[in-house]
Amino acid sequence: MNDAINGFPLDAPAHSSLLPAAAPRESTSRMIAEALRAAIVDGTLEPGAPLRQDAIARHFSVSAIPVREALRQLESEGWAKAAVNKGATVAPLSAQEAREIYEIRSALESLAIGLAIPNHTAATLSESAGLCRAAEREADPSLYVARNVAFHTSLYAPAARPQLEEMIGALHRRGERYLRLKFGLPLHKGESDKEHAAILDAVERQDIPTAQALVAAHLLGTGDLLFRFLTERAEAEAALAKQARPRGRRARTTTGSD
Repeated sequence: MNDAINGFPLDAPAHSSLLPAAAPRESTSRMIAEALRAAIVDGTLEPGAPLRQDAIARHFSVSAIPVREALRQLESEGWAKAAVNKGATVAPLSAQEAREIYEIRSALESLAIGLAIPNHTAATLSESAGLCRAAEREADPSLYVARNVAFHTSLYAPAARPQLEEMIGALHRRGERYLRLKFGLPLHKGESDKEHAAILDAVERQDIPTAQALVAAHLLGTGDLLFRFLTERAEAEAALAKQARPRGRRARTTTGSD
């Protein structure tokens, strides 16, 4: 595809039939948003990468209208950032945002698991156990994100609280690209898998207080980990940039004296 969006990872030719011939505009914009979100999660579209409407429209063989709607959706979810006269770009990773997402999740998901436990059955517990094992074995970052979401969702689904489920789902989507960072920290990914197993064990024993405490600690710990990681990375990048600037000035001075 046109490099205007930094190699967006859809390899089909520009005129291929990527969409049904009569796809409703809402479905089209949703599909485009999902494809862009997936590219952001897997790191192909990095923070700051431009999201040019014309290039995206050409790629999907659509008009600018569904692309604008898709970008507005991504902006509302925190995936994209729009600036006047500059267009949309992939939103930067934020240590503060990562921590806050997991703080809110800890409150909502501890509530959800407490409501769900009395309604779990042998079948729902078996499903959760299978999803827990799948997440533990998964080595692909993008697939791990999906496995992780599926496991957590299965724990809360028996609560039958659709509005609570919707709120948790929105936070999961907003935190997907932060969760992917755990694959750069394999030790912590292993710890997370063990915590999942402990939460599942408490659910199976119908131990509501323990399950709630474990879920809250698991999510708060992840938020703190990501906050520290992103803060330290930002500080390191700032230090490198500060070191590079004086070298650049000296180089220009030397060049000017020749």
